[in-house]
Amino acid sequence: MILENFSLPIWVYAYGSPSGKGEIRTLPEDFIVEETLAFEPSGNGEHVFLQIQKTGENTEYVARQLARFANVRQRDIGFAGMKDRHAITTQWFSVWLPKGDEPNWTEFATENMIVLHVTRHARKLKRGALANNRFSLTIRNWQGHKTKTIEQLTEIKNHGVANYYGSQRFGHGGQNVAKALAMFQGTKVGREQRSLYLSAARSFLFNHILATRIEQNSWQTGLNGDVFMLDGSRSCFACEIIDEDIRNRLTQNLLHATGALVGKGETRVSASAFEIEQKIIETYSELKTGLVAFGVESDRRALRVNVANLIWEFSNENTLKLHFNLPAGSYATALLRELISL
Repeated sequence: MILENFSLPIWVYAYGSPSGKGEIRTLPEDFIVEETLAFEPSGNGEHVFLQIQKTGENTEYVARQLARFANVRQRDIGFAGMKDRHAITTQWFSVWLPKGDEPNWTEFATENMIVLHVTRHARKLKRGALANNRFSLTIRNWQGHKTKTIEQLTEIKNHGVANYYGSQRFGHGGQNVAKALAMFQGTKVGREQRSLYLSAARSFLFNHILATRIEQNSWQTGLNGDVFMLDGSRSCFACEIIDEDIRNRLTQNLLHATGALVGKGETRVSASAFEIEQKIIETYSELKTGLVAFGVESDRRALRVNVANLIWEFSNENTLKLHFNLPAGSYATALLRELISL
């Protein structure tokens, strides 16, 4: 890979090129996200769980403010997912306060942060502990081919969307990937930056694998040798030969082919699926070598994600509103990019 003038490619679209253009995040209320936890807090335990609505603030800033307000260490704060700054987001945080002495949480409120609910639980809130995220998005100054846009939305509703990592994963201009490579070549970075760069490198490889599978029209139908993931689950199984049962389950969106999240350990794929992944990994061998050297464990990610409860409306000729649910780890921008040029 070449560090100089590095830029992200335009990943292949799953449903043709975008059918329109428009503006997102013109106002914070144009991008609304609400977390749903994967469990119900018990009401008892050493960790205070806070549901907070924030506007124009990023997740780590709120976590720092909570630690200062509660007079605890930064590592005593937990949250399930990172949320966009330029949005109105409702998310959960946990604060370790084992002695039961709590501050008055209503005093934590600011113009941009409101505590909506307070309860307790026995364990710290961990990353990824979400059932899904509910999005309400407004695209302003929309221009395009309305009929084609509705056709694309219908395809997404019925068949899911390509589970790309969003551009925010890679930093401005994709520079987190270039910084990951520099780190692999010996540049010293802080602990927080190291995690960001490792994630960017692995996500870059996954997006390449997914783009290739879309080009070959196998991201939805699967290939011999694929590892499949059950919808709504992290459970996977390898499949050397696709039979009629597997085809039917793929058609019904009950199974999804997966792509490699590169690291140390076996990828589990074989046959045609292995050949595709191996070619891409060999092309960017410096990234794989670095990921393994830094001890990142290999994993799998679904190539497709179902978009639950998707509804849309043109409130006027130039405003398109979308409402939908995505599981934790999937990006609303992966859906938006199919519809408008971002």
